[in-house]
This record gives sequence, C-alpha cells and structure tokens, in this order.
Amino acid sequence: MYLLFFGGEHSFCQKFFLKEITTIFKEQLTNEQITAKEVRLIGENGEQLGVMPIEKARKIAENEGLDLVLMSGSSNPAVCKIMDYGKFRFDSIKREKELKKNQKIVELKEIQLSMRIDQYHINFKLKNAQKILQDGDKVKVSLRMRGREQAYAKNAVEVVDNFVTALSEFGTTDKKPEIVGRNVIVVINPKKTK
Repeated sequence: MYLLFFGGEHSFCQKFFLKEITTIFKEQLTNEQITAKEVRLIGENGEQLGVMPIEKARKIAENEGLDLVLMSGSSNPAVCKIMDYGKFRFDSIKREKELKKNQKIVELKEIQLSMRIDQYHINFKLKNAQKILQDGDKVKVSLRMRGREQAYAKNAVEVVDNFVTALSEFGTTDKKPEIVGRNVIVVINPKKTK
C-alpha cells in the first residue's frame, strides 16, 4: 500500500488511499489509549486471566513484550486481550482483502429495444445479453415507446416477452414484463451454475 502526497492536505491521492485503509480495517484502542478502570483480561492463547485494574493488565502485557488491545469496550467490565497488535492488524487487513477479492459483485446491465427493431439487431442484442448472463450479471431489458407507439403497448410487451423467451436458456425473470410510464421493463437474472 503506497501513500502518495501530491499537493496540499486535501489531494485526491491522499484522500483515496487513506479512505481505502480506513475502510479495510477498523482501528482498536491499545495500551495507553484504553480508559477503562477495570478490564477482563484474556491471555495471548485465549486463556481467561480474570478481572483486574487496567494498570495491572498493562504491566502483564508489557512484561510479555506484547500489546493490550481493547476487544469490547461496551461490556462491563471492558474486555482486553494481550497480543501482538501489529501482526493482528496485518492479518486482519490481509484477510479482508482476500474476502473482497473472492467476492463477485453482480452488475445490472441494460439492453434497449424498440418496437420496430429488425431481426438482425434482435440477434445481435441476444448475443450480448447471453454474454452478460453467462458472466453472472443481470440484464435489464427496456423498450421505450415513442409517440403513437404508446397506443400499441400490447405489441411492445410482446416484443420484450419474445426477447425474454429467447434468453430462457441463460436466465430467468421474477415477473412478467411490465409497463412503467413510456417503458416496458423486465429484469433477467442469470441461471445459477453448479
């Protein structure tokens, strides 16, 4: 992780990287930052050391060459653990990055049709929709009715319905195409792969 400082204290790079660091890992209070008078102390290996004054807990952590970290400040008494905070922080950031990397974010991509679309363009848009669905993203199919086309809303629904039927092998819909204002809209979800 690099921190770049271009310009003043409000530069874009500085804001971007500092924001990324703070969203990845929530800082915890350590050693002298802990203000509780009494704490329930947990040892480095998870053993319960009991309830004691904060000064005694800090001395135990210092004698072991480790940090005293506040795990739960809302409980009574506060819960603290003896650990190597730098290693804990590094492992937590690494774990969260791995989780983010393995996450699949489903996007909603739109394909627009018209009532007078010819077969060549329908086939072209079907191929694009198939690719999108195979990638695991959702497809929003919309058909905008212009002017006098609104009088033939049934035909518009039929065009969208035929498009959805042609994609039935790759995706499913939760509901039938619906008319919303001047548009006929339906969302196609990708079929789950095993």
